Amino acid sequence: MNLNTDQRLIHQATYAKALRSLLPPEAFAPDENKLIILVINLAILILGWMIAAHSDSWEIYLLWLYLPLIIIMGNSVMALGCISHDMLHGTVIRNSKLAYFFSFIGLTMLWMPPTLWKSVHNRVHHHQTNSLRDPDRNYLDKQSKNWGKWFNNVVVPSLEVNPLCLMVGMTSAWGGHNFRNLTSVLFFNNKSVDYVPAAFTVSAKDRRAIAGELFLMSIIHLTILAYLEFHPLKLILSYFLPIAIGNAALMFYIYTNHLLCPMTDVNDPLVNSTSLRVYKIFDLLHFNFSHHTEHHLFPGMNSDYYVMVRKLLETDYAEKYNLLDAPEAWRLLMKSPRHYKDENTLTDWAGKVTIPCPLNQKVKV
Repeated sequence: MNLNTDQRLIHQATYAKALRSLLPPEAFAPDENKLIILVINLAILILGWMIAAHSDSWEIYLLWLYLPLIIIMGNSVMALGCISHDMLHGTVIRNSKLAYFFSFIGLTMLWMPPTLWKSVHNRVHHHQTNSLRDPDRNYLDKQSKNWGKWFNNVVVPSLEVNPLCLMVGMTSAWGGHNFRNLTSVLFFNNKSVDYVPAAFTVSAKDRRAIAGELFLMSIIHLTILAYLEFHPLKLILSYFLPIAIGNAALMFYIYTNHLLCPMTDVNDPLVNSTSLRVYKIFDLLHFNFSHHTEHHLFPGMNSDYYVMVRKLLETDYAEKYNLLDAPEAWRLLMKSPRHYKDENTLTDWAGKVTIPCPLNQKVKV
């Protein structure tokens, strides 16, 4: 079924139905090997903290020897997030209780309660991708200029972002994303909250679970800080820098996922999502996280098989499929504003610069 000449919006389920028979059954079987990799990355972080605990006895000129471990630990923070993401989609283990436990462990360094993640990502974002109801879309130009929109404007890559703010924002934007969603559901839990691009609600049960998970995560982080004796050097080397690197890596992917695309009322992943070409080492380390359109087509698929889905999309949907080299995606982000004037148009904070969405397919509704 070749739809590459049909530029109408097509729902995700239609693509999935057309492609499902071309994929092997094992593509949808759980991949328990990722659970082993999660434990390995957790062990890397623990080892890093153990080594850093003795760093105050090192000669100052030897501290550079810890730098490679900082990068490795930063990647482990990212990897734990990727595996937990897959686990909460049911692609690692089927046992829901074990999946919840290990995803909690994996998401702790990112301060993301798994119950919140299942609500904002699985339930809302995946079913209403880049629509008016998606909390992960660009802010609208007509939305009030509150602190959430201001923070986003200051740190997100765009044609008006300050380079220093961008650099700081790469390490802090994930925290801002978490903070606005957490406070929205814990303090208000209604759709009138204006500092989230699109506010969402959770059940009373989930609200209590999110609060409890956040409390437990706080205890774990405080335990790590106490183990490191609240020592500034130890904290910088093994806590703040690895988390900053992991956050920056995660945000690089997240920024390219949808922000260059138009908004769509119909959940068409080939129009509202973007995939990247990256070096194979990054796909190996990050479990094909660059294959984002593929993930939105088949969120319950083993990520090892996203490569197969990409080949099918390049063959049957080439004219519609958003696939960019990572540097090109970043260049487009830096040359475009970050607020939706309408579904197909972006504008800057002041509303003076207006351009079509860089990946606007000009589809028919």
